[in-house]
Amino acid sequence: MRKLTGDGESASSREPQDWHAIDWHRVEQFVRTTQQRIAKATLDKDWRRVKALQRSLNHSFSARALAVRRVTENQGKRTAGVDRQLWDSPALKRAAIDRLKQQRGYRPKPLRRVYIPKSNGKERPLGIPTMLDRAMQALHLLGLEPVAETTSDPNSYGFRRNRSTADAMGQIFVCTSQKASAPWVLEADIRGCFDHINHEWLVRHVPMNKTILRKWLKAGVVHQGRLSPTEEGTPQGGIISPTLANMCLNGLESNLTAHLVAQHGKTKAAKLKVNVIRYADDFVITGNSQELLETEIRPWTEAFLAQRGLQLSPEKTKVVHVDEGFDFLGWNFRKYKGKLLIKPSKKNVKAFYRKVSEIVKTHLSVKQEILIAKLNPVLRGWAQYHQPVVAKETFSRMDSLIYWRLVRWTRRRHPNKSRPWCKSRYWQRIKDRDEFAATVKTADGPLTTRLLKLVDTEIVRHEKIKGDYNPFDPAWEVYGETLRTKRMLKNMAYQYETSMLYISQNGRCALCAEPLEEGERWHDHHIVYKVAGGSDSLSNRVLLHPVCHRRLHALSLQVAKPASQRLRVQQKKTL
Repeated sequence: MRKLTGDGESASSREPQDWHAIDWHRVEQFVRTTQQRIAKATLDKDWRRVKALQRSLNHSFSARALAVRRVTENQGKRTAGVDRQLWDSPALKRAAIDRLKQQRGYRPKPLRRVYIPKSNGKERPLGIPTMLDRAMQALHLLGLEPVAETTSDPNSYGFRRNRSTADAMGQIFVCTSQKASAPWVLEADIRGCFDHINHEWLVRHVPMNKTILRKWLKAGVVHQGRLSPTEEGTPQGGIISPTLANMCLNGLESNLTAHLVAQHGKTKAAKLKVNVIRYADDFVITGNSQELLETEIRPWTEAFLAQRGLQLSPEKTKVVHVDEGFDFLGWNFRKYKGKLLIKPSKKNVKAFYRKVSEIVKTHLSVKQEILIAKLNPVLRGWAQYHQPVVAKETFSRMDSLIYWRLVRWTRRRHPNKSRPWCKSRYWQRIKDRDEFAATVKTADGPLTTRLLKLVDTEIVRHEKIKGDYNPFDPAWEVYGETLRTKRMLKNMAYQYETSMLYISQNGRCALCAEPLEEGERWHDHHIVYKVAGGSDSLSNRVLLHPVCHRRLHALSLQVAKPASQRLRVQQKKTL
């Protein structure tokens, strides 16, 4: 009798034996269907069924393949753990799928400790797991994420699908912008959230394999050849850590609301205007009085966090009036004569200018076009982040500071030349405006690249996601796709050709027909290869997932793009 995997395939004969032979459409379809069933069981509070479905998913070929794909396609794929191993070939990736079968005797290796600088000059510790441990975390996260999304607070926005800092900003605007809105805000900061979460609380309350979870939490860390135990916290750097931290803080909003209703009654509780807006471990709580926030809300919050091994930072947690203003997620929220304005915070602006200055200072001798190529992504990313808020004045001021920084860069390169000479050498008159631009000779003729102007960024109001949205509930599918497409096109405003391809493909990969998710580095594929005389026109190009692009070339597949824009995959004919 042949043993079947969770997705009904024979473990011995039906599983693809080559990485490029995996049908990713079928893989994602099975995983998505099972996650929807887990979410439904969670809504019904049928925890026995949740556990059974998670176990089935964790042992399936599809989930194991998707877990390996995730850790070998993300930005950390070239960062090794303590074993110094990387899965950088199709053979190693396929072998890794089989290694994930061995869950009974699985023992995670210690984390490799590294430190990254923070904006305040301090360092943040990261724990880098091995590739196998990362894949195992990604595997179990597939079964845990539907539970986390279904049980999360409506106004929790950090490390969740299709949610962003702009959504948290939008909710704060909703809660504080009106004349009758809550005038006081508790600006809270959790001291070392990831480092101090209570292990026993996590093991008791997180619905997943308890044995494996405890092993991850107790794996230890290695720094400079020395092994240190981990008695508390979930180290930053693990794939599953953000979800564990979210589940630890879930209930902050819903439990506080229930507490206020029990203490004051439903009608009076609504008049207190208490709203919780959280992004990961940063959150603010609004209220109708300073006394309410200081004498009732703050003590309740401290007791809630204490059960999980956490505490508020006394020096960073304070109650402020909206007329005084407060900073949150790089923005400053403040009312001016009764009108709420959201602007980039001074701290965020200083950090941005410091980064731009550092790039300019460390590229004193490079060609102008190279400096522009280094600066433009930084400028574009910062401008897009602040696009939904009142930022025109800040953009104009930053453009001025960057201009003078570049003037000093040119004078440093040509100390014996005058300022007018430097300006004529590095600035060009384009559309009645002086632009820091360089013209490069190419095979197709001269090509001019210019430095982006922040002030050219159009201010566009952000459409906030609905708090009840659940990406694993089929009832929200149409809403989720519509919102994702709107946001994707907005983010691709600078990339006209990419946005046109995205629209023509209905936001889906041309090979596997699965959604092109935000944050992925899609590949731009030429149907007729460039070496075979193919053009750069949009009719000869399609967008693919990176893994699908590699599969297409490995198996000699071809993507056809008819005039109707409906895409089909066909085997390339060999002569």
